[in-house]
Amino acid sequence: MGINETLKAVSDPVRRDILQMLKSGRKSAGEIAEHFNLTGATVSYHLSKLKSADLITEQKCKNYIYYDLNTSVFEEVLAWIYALGGNEK
Repeated sequence: MGINETLKAVSDPVRRDILQMLKSGRKSAGEIAEHFNLTGATVSYHLSKLKSADLITEQKCKNYIYYDLNTSVFEEVLAWIYALGGNEK
């Protein structure tokens, strides 16, 4: 995981909305796309960016692709942020 890639991925409001949606559980690409007034290609682009930042995982099942949060990446980012606020002077 690259911290720069992760922070860049979550800087976009659409990608943050997608992550928020996935918080409640696995969703198909179609279910995600239904929530946005965007083309399928645009939603696919955002999913690709989240996947390349390792923030989501995908699982193919027949004709569908399902996405889940990869919470381990968030734990790593939080640990890094907490380390910045350490007691060292």
